[in-house]
Amino acid sequence: MKEPKSLFLTEDSLGIATDLYQLSMAAGYFEQKMQDIATFELFVRHLPKNRSYLATAGLEQALHYLTHIAFSPETIQFLRQLPIFNNVSQKFFEYLRNFVFSGDVYAMPEGTIAFADEPILRVTAPMIETQVVETYLLSMINFQTSIATKASRVVYAAQGREVIDFGTRRAHGPQAGILAARSCFIGGCKGTSNVFAACKLGIPAVGTVAHSWVMAFEDEQDSFWKFHEIFPDNTTLIIDTYDTLVGARHAATIGRKLKGVRIDSGNLLKLSKEVRRILDTEGLQHVKIVASGNLNEERIDNLLKNGAPIDSFGVGTELVTSKDAPALGGVYKLVEQEHNGKSMPRMKFSEDKLTYPCKKQVYRIIDRADNFVEDIIGLEDEDLPGIPLLIPVIKNGKICYGLPTIHEIQHTTLHNFAHLPETFRHLSNAETYPVTKSKGLEEKRHEAEKILRDINLPENPEGMT
Repeated sequence: MKEPKSLFLTEDSLGIATDLYQLSMAAGYFEQKMQDIATFELFVRHLPKNRSYLATAGLEQALHYLTHIAFSPETIQFLRQLPIFNNVSQKFFEYLRNFVFSGDVYAMPEGTIAFADEPILRVTAPMIETQVVETYLLSMINFQTSIATKASRVVYAAQGREVIDFGTRRAHGPQAGILAARSCFIGGCKGTSNVFAACKLGIPAVGTVAHSWVMAFEDEQDSFWKFHEIFPDNTTLIIDTYDTLVGARHAATIGRKLKGVRIDSGNLLKLSKEVRRILDTEGLQHVKIVASGNLNEERIDNLLKNGAPIDSFGVGTELVTSKDAPALGGVYKLVEQEHNGKSMPRMKFSEDKLTYPCKKQVYRIIDRADNFVEDIIGLEDEDLPGIPLLIPVIKNGKICYGLPTIHEIQHTTLHNFAHLPETFRHLSNAETYPVTKSKGLEEKRHEAEKILRDINLPENPEGMT
């Protein structure tokens, strides 16, 4: 009988966790003996709807990938039998057998607030290496940054109340659920229902009880007391299986040991107020009300603006899928190439997809209270005011950066967000944060554009009118 296959990534399969054209281009570079040092930058051209900033995430997993990428004999054998590689020499596959990433990487630390066009990551290495790693880096940074940004919006809407990630069951697969739990915590969530993420990452594990527990007993009140017998110090009960208000009265019989009640459906504004009244009448002012069920930042904001006495929010589907903006359009573009000892700028002219050439740095200008004022995207070595945001994280293929804990990354996010002026934090119609290109970068762009246009776009190319 055939064994079922696992599609979970392992370290010996990292080399082929990419798009085919990355490897076909790598083979082309190899056969053409192109060993130039290249620099690529990863950035987001346009922020998604209602997003005025990004909370960067995914760097730690990107660094793990870059320092562990390899091609196993099995994966090399698979590549050799693909028709596209029929005319590729054996030497290329020998090269893959010994493949290591040997380059340098600069990046914004996780939790940095970033904006459109700003390089989040910069990779400098031999051309083949920079090409092979594109797909994985984009996938990791795009996804985690998207979810961390969504989480920061939900946390902002909650106005200091706890937000818990309840979304693993609605994530795009178990691995996405784990990465989403990490990103949600980076964005400011207090905990996760994902036990694996809690175990591996040190995120607080949070859980209550499901409707199925209540339904498994003949009597709702009996189900509450049976749960309390087993978990006397952590009794949070779900009260909307049958009738929310009756459930609240049943839960109240637990008395002072009751920790919380969860409402997962119905009119959360009306029900939370009535449940609060029932609990307070029984002298249970300490019991917290947890709300869940199709929540997002807009709904949470509306509940609290209308006085909902909710203490904690469990957010799932909308959070771990960033449902309103499920894809972040990050790109990874060649900006510089060293050839015969000379640095050559590289850029695109495509309409709506113009890129700026050369290695860049992002300089953040802050005021005396550390509040953000303006960002300047300039050349790497340009003398500009502000704090440089891109820092070295890999040198010659080795990590040169002290990896922060997940709690330190969350602190970075919350600290940065606190210093982003209020006008740029709004859930909708937020102002656009000022990001400018430096004079030196603009000059390089015009210079490079003239040179590259003269080479690639002759004035009267044959066959064109």
